[in-house]
Amino acid sequence: MAVLVNNLQEEITVADELLQLVEAVVKESLKSEGYDTDAEVGLIFVDDNYIRSLNAEYRGIDKPTDVLSFALNEGEDMPEDEEAEDLLGDIIISLPTAQRQAEEYGHSFAREVAYLTAHGSLHLLGYDHMTEEDRQVMRQKEEAIMHRLNIPR
Repeated sequence: MAVLVNNLQEEITVADELLQLVEAVVKESLKSEGYDTDAEVGLIFVDDNYIRSLNAEYRGIDKPTDVLSFALNEGEDMPEDEEAEDLLGDIIISLPTAQRQAEEYGHSFAREVAYLTAHGSLHLLGYDHMTEEDRQVMRQKEEAIMHRLNIPR
């Protein structure tokens, strides 16, 4: 299972421990949903301006957000290649927004980024939170991932 991390922002230092944590979160998220070692996910850290422009372009909301997911397996099926990795898509996280939210919620920056990573991973796997029932299912799965990795509240 490959997690390709790219840091496109300069406001917040990304420590090796954070990189290891988000990789573990993606892997646990996929493992919990039955994905094997051939899956690949991109994880991109950005600033508020970058994520605001993506949010405006793709969702019509001209303001920053914390996380966006772009699943590659939506729409038409691609021809199967047994040797190719299962490219699931990209998770985009605004680290400045994550930092503000961590302070607001009273937990660590690492926990907030881990939670947003779990949230984004579940979106790549087809989960959504458009209804209250869907939101509850997704929240339970997010918290279960965090619990299995011993990430404190």
